[in-house]
Amino acid sequence: MQGSIVTDLLLPLAIGIVMLGLGLSLTIGDFRRVARYPLAVGFGLFLQVLLLPLAAFAIAIGLKLSPDHAVGLMLLAAAPGGATANIYSHLARGDVALNITLTAVNSLLCLLTLPIVLDLSLSYFLGNGQYVPPPHRKVIEVGAIILIPVALGMLLRARAERFAIRAEKPIKIFSILVLAILIAGAIYIERKALLPSLIAVGGACLAFNLVSMLTGYLAPLALRLPKGQAVAIAMEIGIHNAALAIFIALNVLRNPAAAVVPGIYSLIMYVTASAFAVWLVRRNAALRPA
Repeated sequence: MQGSIVTDLLLPLAIGIVMLGLGLSLTIGDFRRVARYPLAVGFGLFLQVLLLPLAAFAIAIGLKLSPDHAVGLMLLAAAPGGATANIYSHLARGDVALNITLTAVNSLLCLLTLPIVLDLSLSYFLGNGQYVPPPHRKVIEVGAIILIPVALGMLLRARAERFAIRAEKPIKIFSILVLAILIAGAIYIERKALLPSLIAVGGACLAFNLVSMLTGYLAPLALRLPKGQAVAIAMEIGIHNAALAIFIALNVLRNPAAAVVPGIYSLIMYVTASAFAVWLVRRNAALRPA
């Protein structure tokens, strides 16, 4: 699970273009509306920061993962939501403004929470507690990839609304193509190691993904939050920043085995999130009055 020009350059560039498209569909009013629903923001952060690491720990213990793989799963759980969470939320008619808010706040919180979770995990599973420096550079990169293109898109929406509305559909189609290419490319690049890795950690990754997405969707609905916010929270905590987790595993921990987990998870989450988004769109279409 090594970095390449695809993950280091093309992926951030493609996500930046897609995030520009998301910005074209947003206005300041969207964020003001989110501010009126502090429960959604607080609950999403609670699930991300507290519940997911506990769920990952239970899965690692229950499925008896190797120490390195267990650390990789904990690292993944502590990573913030990825930029692609915003894309899937957009496709599934979720509250994208809430997604962007959660991603931005989580990216800042992980400066504190990620080293704590990772240090505890290293101590428990490997017995060699290490200080893990906060990944300032990667957090800044994540924020730049998300916030700058969105801000530019919103500016275009405010200054050239007709153009923004016309461009929204083509960029949405581009989003779908980008996601499909990412899935196919990731499978091709890791084709030799794919089967052994799937056997070793696939079950754990799938279990963690399903727990994350189902909890993120059903729990907000139980609290009577709007469906769009439930979709946003489900995507936010189900689609993790696997690139950040891989970066830390390879460049901070120097542990390729730990990097296998977020690598496999990234393949699984794209498939499950796509299926979830399709189900939501079809369900909404079926419920819409004729």
